[in-house]
Amino acid sequence: MSPALIPPDVYARLAGLRLGARLATGQGIGAHNSRARGAGLEFAQYRGYEPGDEPRRVDWKLYARSDRFFVREAERDSPLTAWIIVDASASMAQIDVHAPERSRITAARSIAACIAELALRQNDRFGLVVGSGGGLSVIDAAYGRRQRDRIDFELRRIQPQGGFPTAAALRPVWEKIAPSSVVLMLSDGFEEGAIQLAEKLSAAQREVGFVRVLTADERDFRFEGSPRFRDPESPADQRRVDATAARDGFLQRFGAARSELRRRLASAGVRVEEHVADEAADGLLRRLLRESP
Repeated sequence: MSPALIPPDVYARLAGLRLGARLATGQGIGAHNSRARGAGLEFAQYRGYEPGDEPRRVDWKLYARSDRFFVREAERDSPLTAWIIVDASASMAQIDVHAPERSRITAARSIAACIAELALRQNDRFGLVVGSGGGLSVIDAAYGRRQRDRIDFELRRIQPQGGFPTAAALRPVWEKIAPSSVVLMLSDGFEEGAIQLAEKLSAAQREVGFVRVLTADERDFRFEGSPRFRDPESPADQRRVDATAARDGFLQRFGAARSELRRRLASAGVRVEEHVADEAADGLLRRLLRESP
């Protein structure tokens, strides 16, 4: 357990949660007791090779006859491979004015640690991708407590900076995250690159859940007087506003933007949930995994 990342009360409530294999459709499977196509013993079908498939699953005899790569799929009770992708661009450092100990990245760390803990308890493979202006950090998917501890350490090291990595820099993601993996992306939803990555992963047969992490200030706009706002990724872009006059307009426009992002990702088959930094991580996971409160 990571006390700083998973509060004790949240850790205790994780006992009732299970990672499922179908996040994008909203049909949580729980303990993976349904049949799925994978690397089992009973042959089911062939499909074309995709980046990330294990070479041992390629049917080399069929390749010799057809000069094309095919992968054998089989029916099995499927363990998960869960990937956590954390957007660590500069805007993820945003704090709540009335509770500066809370920030988007603090909330994202806690959610990511909970996901790793759930995967550990289920004996599933899990990995981590962190993307920022400083580049891409990848921890390959693996099992066990040491893997959980590696991810814990990497989450603590995150320092949001710059923008989200470019498409070219994200190429290792495609090499690591195999088809049928479950992917949970933690982002504030302001980086077009992160949104496009979620869409492309879903289109490439990955089950994708997109968790939009917001601050309580964005939800409630609790500012007073004439605060100055600046873009953390473009510090020169600053604006001072009359908080009272701006509140209703901001909440209306931001609400519309939130709805539009939800529609966009849902149309791409991506499961979308919002999490506000003053909420407990297990509440978000309960919604995402379709568990009962």
